[in-house]
Amino acid sequence: MTDDALAFRLTGTVRTEPDSRVLATGGLSAELSGGALRNIRFDGVEVLRAVSFLVRDRDWGTYDPEIEDLVVDQRADGFTVTYRATCHGPDGTQLVLQARIEGDDQGRLGFSGMARSDTGFETNRCGFCVLHPIVGVAGTPVQIEHVDGTLEATVLPDLIEPWQPFKEMRAITHQALPGVTVECRMEGDTFEMEDQRNWSDASYKTYVRPLALPWPYRIEAGVDVAQQVALQIVDDRLSRRAGSPSAPQTTPVKLTLQDGSAQPLPPIGLVVTPEEAAATQALLDAGLGPQTQALLFHFDPLVGHDGSAFDAFAALAAKHPGSTTLEIALPCREPFSDELRAMAAAMDKAGFTPDAVMVSPAVDRQSTPPGSAWPDCPPLEDIYAAARAAFSSRALGGGMLSYFTELNRKRVPATTLDFISHCTNPIVHAADDRSVMQTLEALPFITRSVRAIYGDRRYRIGPSTIPMRQNPYGSRTMDNPDGSRIPMANRDPRQNGLFAAAYAIGYAISVTPTGLDQLTLSALTGSFGLIAGANEPVPEGGRRPLFHAVAMLADLAGAEATTIASNRPDAVLAMCAQRKDGRTILAVNLTPRPQTLDLSALGIPPDASAYRLDAETMIDAAVGTLKAERLGTGDVRLGAYGVLRIDG
Repeated sequence: MTDDALAFRLTGTVRTEPDSRVLATGGLSAELSGGALRNIRFDGVEVLRAVSFLVRDRDWGTYDPEIEDLVVDQRADGFTVTYRATCHGPDGTQLVLQARIEGDDQGRLGFSGMARSDTGFETNRCGFCVLHPIVGVAGTPVQIEHVDGTLEATVLPDLIEPWQPFKEMRAITHQALPGVTVECRMEGDTFEMEDQRNWSDASYKTYVRPLALPWPYRIEAGVDVAQQVALQIVDDRLSRRAGSPSAPQTTPVKLTLQDGSAQPLPPIGLVVTPEEAAATQALLDAGLGPQTQALLFHFDPLVGHDGSAFDAFAALAAKHPGSTTLEIALPCREPFSDELRAMAAAMDKAGFTPDAVMVSPAVDRQSTPPGSAWPDCPPLEDIYAAARAAFSSRALGGGMLSYFTELNRKRVPATTLDFISHCTNPIVHAADDRSVMQTLEALPFITRSVRAIYGDRRYRIGPSTIPMRQNPYGSRTMDNPDGSRIPMANRDPRQNGLFAAAYAIGYAISVTPTGLDQLTLSALTGSFGLIAGANEPVPEGGRRPLFHAVAMLADLAGAEATTIASNRPDAVLAMCAQRKDGRTILAVNLTPRPQTLDLSALGIPPDASAYRLDAETMIDAAVGTLKAERLGTGDVRLGAYGVLRIDG
């Protein structure tokens, strides 16, 4: 298989991401990628997730600048990097960044940038972003130095903060490991931190400029924007451990059963819009669905949905053996009680009788950033009371049709609700492969935060897909006709490759301890769907790899599941699902490289049946099913973004 063919099967595109270059000196290392520093480590421990100079447009889309004149000087005692980056605005304007990065073997790392426009430039943000990791760091002590020189001893939030935990920042210091402290100092403007776990990013983000200031704003022609981030690592240990911090680990990934309360795996849903109802109906009639347990029907009058949608929904629901839910983006353009009663009457006329109705005001899909005025919206208590009256025989849900961010910032009165719901999306801020997979780290923090707010109330997530169905942070989602990896895109090439299947399995494993009431990860058709369109890695009309991932999860719905400990959870996740007729183990490779699995601690019999979803099996599986094989003994190789199911 050629490199292009493999890339196409893995990610749905032959477009490769920029190669990263490892910069290293002493115990310090970092990866240079696309002009940003990532995976900044000291003695193999991640001290910062990333430092980058970002420019964002009026819809919070991130510019992908042209990088020129890149010079890298790697020496024994340090390194220096310089480059120029140009952002092109949609109105013909330009912004040019001159960047310089320096590191030495004394644990010092500096990143300076000066941006200048000869035309003037509109932006929502222009400056440095610093990302701290979350795993092993959340809830630990930090010291904040404010711009006025005062020091604050505090902790990084454990549960997710809805608003900025720290403002007016000049520096932040944390302990990376015993005896090693890391100070990150930021100059050139006033910085503040937001808890990016709100958006399922696996980081705390310190950024410029404060959100209380107006945006978008204009950088006037000839005005320099100069900033600097300086990292100082202080090692007070008597001895340092040795290791190659940036070399890929080649030892097998050890998987181990662990004690813990089992939770039933949730019913798996498919989202259906009026636009896709007929195509979904045809596929289900032909027996080409993945046997999911639930259908989630989406209804939004503000985009033209009317009573005819309920006729299509009724036809689908009549043939679906599982549960049905209607989610309503309530316009609130007329008296909301009248709107809800009119919908209920249209549903009755069509014979559409969903088991549950989830209601959320349409205006709540848009985010309200810190410092912004909340939009007009009727009290949610009144909306829920009217919905209960209009749909008296249905279970009633509330929450957000957008993301956890909005649910965390506008906490709904849940005492009269039967369930809470929200979505997530992994390409709000970054869309590279690593960042998308790293969002799985944030999911346990999200679900634990929801439980802290709403207790044991029934809890649903979805639809949560890699492509973005609606942008709460701007006026639109981003068109992506070239199939690139771009934030906030309404289409994403990875939906068509193994990447999406690995992401879905990793997602389900990450939320397993929560005990969800329902999980929706896809549609059946369209850009969020399980069935392939034209020019995809599998033949048109065939099953995307995501189909088989969703089918596996649907098959295991109701099984009592526990997560399996992985000594490298950034590379491999796994869970064990127990049913009356036996147990199933699901393992997933989250990386673009094959991984070797050590399964010796799982007690798997040598005659267990195994099913692999990888670059070698996905084409045949597009028009058929995954074939069983004997697992055998010894370590098991799992291909890039591969999924392994073991029965026995």
